[in-house]
Amino acid sequence: MTTIPTPLTVPRSSGTRTAAPRPHPGRLPPPIPAGGPIAVPRPGPRVTDPRSDGLRTVGVEEELLLVDGSTGAPLAASEQVRRHAEVLSPGLLDREAKLEQIESISPPCTELGEVDRVLREGRRVADESARRAGARAVALGTSPIACDGHLTPSGRYLAMADRFGITMREQLTCGLHVHVGVESAREGVGVLDRIRPWLPTLLALGGNSPFWHGTDTGYASYRYQVWGRWPSAGPTELFGSVEAYRRRVRAMLDTGVPGDHGMVYFDARLSAHVPTVEIRVPDVCMDVEHTVAIVALTRALVEAAARDWRRGLAPLGAPTAVLRLAMWAASADGLRGRLVDPRSGAEVPAEAALDALLQRTAPVLRDSGELDRVAEIVAGIVARGTGAERQRRVLREQGDLGAVVRDAIAVTHGGGSAAGSL
Repeated sequence: MTTIPTPLTVPRSSGTRTAAPRPHPGRLPPPIPAGGPIAVPRPGPRVTDPRSDGLRTVGVEEELLLVDGSTGAPLAASEQVRRHAEVLSPGLLDREAKLEQIESISPPCTELGEVDRVLREGRRVADESARRAGARAVALGTSPIACDGHLTPSGRYLAMADRFGITMREQLTCGLHVHVGVESAREGVGVLDRIRPWLPTLLALGGNSPFWHGTDTGYASYRYQVWGRWPSAGPTELFGSVEAYRRRVRAMLDTGVPGDHGMVYFDARLSAHVPTVEIRVPDVCMDVEHTVAIVALTRALVEAAARDWRRGLAPLGAPTAVLRLAMWAASADGLRGRLVDPRSGAEVPAEAALDALLQRTAPVLRDSGELDRVAEIVAGIVARGTGAERQRRVLREQGDLGAVVRDAIAVTHGGGSAAGSL
C-alpha cells in the first residue's frame, strides 16, 4: 500500500512577497519566417521573488477536447468557442493546433483553493462557450473516437503541417502544463536539472488517454507516445548552467528541424515569456481534484529542487536514455504496473515510485499546509484509479466509446467524480 507521509503543522511565512508576472504560456510564438527559425528569446526577466505569502506562483494550462455531447465525436468548433468565450471571460481561452480543442489559461495562483477555483472556472467558461457552438468541452488526453482533427488556420501551424506531415495531422492530444515561478534563469536551470527523474511518476499519476482511433492502446497515457513523435520532445540531459541550456536550444534551432523556440518540446523547460519553469508531462486530468494534486506536487518538486540547488547539492545523474525508458514505463503502465525508481534507476512497483515522490515533496507540502489535501487526493487515485482506468471501466460496463466520452464530460464539470465508483 502507498505510504502517505504523516502531516505536520508548520506555520506559513507571514512576509509579504511580490507575485510573479502573469504567466501566459499558451500564447503562440510568431509564425515561422520564410528565412528560417526565429531567434531564441531569452527566458523571462529576473524578478525579486516569484512568490506570494511565501509560496511560488503557479500558472496552469489545460487543453480540452471539443466534442458532440451525444456521440462523443470531436467537433471542429474552437473558433466559435473562442468568440463566445471572449464575451464571457476575455483572455481566458486560447486556440490550439486543432479546431477540435481549446486551451484554458489560468492567472498566477498561490493557494490550492485558488487553483481549484480558477480551473473550475476555466472549464465552466469553456463548456458554456462550447454549448453555444453546439459542442461540449471535455478533459480527455486523446479522443476515444477516431479523429485526426482539422488544422487551426495559422501560418505557424500550416508550416508545421508541411514540415512534419502525419505527425502534425494526427496531433490531437490534450496535456496539462504547469508553470512554476523561479527567481532567475540560473535557479530555473538548477531546478530543471533536479526534477528530471521525478517527472515519470507525475506522468503515471495523470494518465488519461488509453484510447486512440477507436481502440485500446494498452497505454495509460498514449498521448505521451503521440507527443513523443516530435523530434525535440522528451527528457533532457543535465545542463549545469544557463549558458549550457541556451547553447543546447540554439544548437537545436540551428539544425532547422524545430521551426522556432516554441517547438523545443522538452518535458520541462524554461519559459521564453515569463520567469517560470514549465512542466509539460501529464495528460489533462478528467477530475479537477487530480489536477490540483499534480499542480501541488509539481510546485513542491520545484521548491525542493531549488532548495537543493541553493545548498549546492548535486542533482541525481540519471542518464537521459534511462529517463526515456522511465517515461515509457509511466506512459504504458500508469499506477498499475512497474515504474523506475527516481533515485536508483531500478524497476520498482508503481506504489514504491509514488512513495518516493511523496517523501521527496512532503517537507515542502508541510511547509505550505498542503500535505493533508494532497495526500488524500493521491490516496484516492491509488485506490480508485486514474482517468485512464475510469475510461476503461466505463467501456467494459457500457460497451460504447460514446458512453466513455459522456461520462468524462460529467466528471470534467463536476457531475461525477473520478475518485468515486461508477
